[in-house]
Amino acid sequence: MQLPLISCGLLACLVAQVSATALTYKLQANEKACFYTATKTKGEKIAFYFAVQAGGSFDVDYEVTGPNGKYIMDGQRERQGDFVFTANEPGEYKFCFNNEMSTFAEKFVDFEISVENEARVNLPAKQGTSPEQTSALEESLFKISGQMSTITRNQKYFRTRENRNFSTVRSTEKRIINFSFIQIALIISMGALQVFIVRFFFQGARKGYV
Repeated sequence: MQLPLISCGLLACLVAQVSATALTYKLQANEKACFYTATKTKGEKIAFYFAVQAGGSFDVDYEVTGPNGKYIMDGQRERQGDFVFTANEPGEYKFCFNNEMSTFAEKFVDFEISVENEARVNLPAKQGTSPEQTSALEESLFKISGQMSTITRNQKYFRTRENRNFSTVRSTEKRIINFSFIQIALIISMGALQVFIVRFFFQGARKGYV
């Protein structure tokens, strides 16, 4: 009964080491939106993920700046990104999305910002358990945590692909409907034009005989 207690303690430590923010933001046309996160110590890992779920060509400009306005990374017309970098300085980090290149298209951006301190906490040994058991259990939990993170990112990727494919299907349906209406209008116009030409020829022929 002591191993589950150790598991709960390790999970609590893992949760305490990570802070994350997951949001979906509606970025208006000609809008620039910025979000912030702060690090307390040097050497913390910052994970930054984003994906354009809907709107326009599914692209957006982004930039990441650190304390004192230092540029860390940026990109133009990107559909999605998944980055991990080390915070060399403690302080506030800014993540901005820029949709100023769009004049009318609004976009939905799904993003996540997480700050992780990779330092592991040494748990006190429990009675009746050996240090080898505790270490093996700890390694297993960290491995499961990494696998869960991978699964989460794959789910986000599949969600993005699903939204984009659904948007493509809707756009194709609209084009097919519009093309069908254009074809119907052309057929009606051609029929009316043929009737007008035939009537014109017959009326001209009657005048010639008279």
